[in-house]
Order: sequence, then structure tokens, then C-alpha cells
Amino acid sequence: MKIENATVLVTGANRGLGLVFTRELLARSARKVYAGARDPASITQPGVQPLRLDVTNAEDVAAAAETASDVTLVINNAGIAQAGGFLAPDSEDVTRRIFETNFFAMLRMSKAFAPVLKANGGGALLNVLSVVSWVSGAMAAYSASKSAAWSLTNALRIELAAQKTQVLALHMGFVDTDLARGFDAPKSSAEEIVKRALDGLESGLDEVLADERTRQVKEGLTAARPIYLPQTG
Repeated sequence: MKIENATVLVTGANRGLGLVFTRELLARSARKVYAGARDPASITQPGVQPLRLDVTNAEDVAAAAETASDVTLVINNAGIAQAGGFLAPDSEDVTRRIFETNFFAMLRMSKAFAPVLKANGGGALLNVLSVVSWVSGAMAAYSASKSAAWSLTNALRIELAAQKTQVLALHMGFVDTDLARGFDAPKSSAEEIVKRALDGLESGLDEVLADERTRQVKEGLTAARPIYLPQTG
């Protein structure tokens, strides 16, 4: 789909990748950009329409679908992360909390806006995922939530094909935002990732592998010893 003249809703739009999405959408001449956040007062980007939206709150999501009934593109960007393994004492609570935002909220948003997109000609969903959809490590619950969100995205692509809704999965490694601030690792710029995501959307892609590390990991899934297994040597 084309961004020019599109009406877009971005979740988690007050900072990080979401904020950069709103800027790039405006630069590409989107007709309207709804910027969703728990606190609309935290939206500082000129030219957008702030929208109260806690994606973990079913009432907020339903109200957003009613208010933003002209949307043609939904960017499911909101997400949270926490370091730690599954054997940590608090892992069950951490996993439930992370899944609520990273998986169930994406499901909730997609269900609420699928009829809106259909009514407006099909449009698109852009789901922000991660390279850790395929590998695990220091953020076990986050990785699991992104794996589940990847599966959700693939299923939605099939279910929404009949209404001509494009579904794009965005995978990337660490991005230079607040979410990755505590990790000592190479990071891509948010601007670079967003441009590649929107370029892919406009090209009709189903999936964008937005950095070299992500492309290497995806290729490694079919290696003789797949990359998600412990590597030796």
C-alpha cells in the first residue's frame, strides 16, 4: 500500500520507534496520523492526532476503533521488554505481563481494526516483531512473546487475505531507543529501521528483515545446526 494519503494509527507513539514512525509517515504525506499512547499528553509530535490508547485495555481499544474509523494502516508497535530467564523466580509473572502487551494486545488491536480496514478497502497491518522471534537469550519472555507474535502475524496474513489486507512483519535487532538502552550491543538507528519498514510496506512485502544481523539469523534457521540451538566452536 502507499503511505501518501493513508490514514494511520501507530500504537506506542509517544517515544522510540513509534515516535519515529509518526515523523516518517508525515514526511511521506500520510493524510492523518493517529498517535496512540496511554497518556495523550505525552504525544509531542506536531501534526498528529493524539489518541488515548492503552493497548492492554479492551475498552480503550474498542473506543480507538470507533474514533479512528477512517484508518487504512495500523502499526502495532507498542511493546515492552525485561531481561531474565525462564528459571528466574518471577518468570511466570514477567512472562504474563510481557505477553499481555506484546501478544494479546496485538491480537486485540488486529481483531478490533480488521473490520475497519475492510470497510476502508483492505489497507494494511504492520506488526513490529524482532530478530528474537527466532532465537532466545537474555530476554527469554520477550523472545517468547515475539515468537508468538510472529505466529499471530502469519495467521492474520492468511485470515485477512480475503479482504485484501496486507500484513507485514518487521524484524530487526537492537534499535537505539529506550527499550534497548541497557544492552551493550550494536544498534541500528530508529530512522533507518522505520524507513526500511515503510519502503517494504509500499513495495507490497510480507516481511522486512531490517538489518544485517536479522538477515543472518533468518538464514541460520536452516543451517545444518540451526542458529536457535547452542552453537559450538
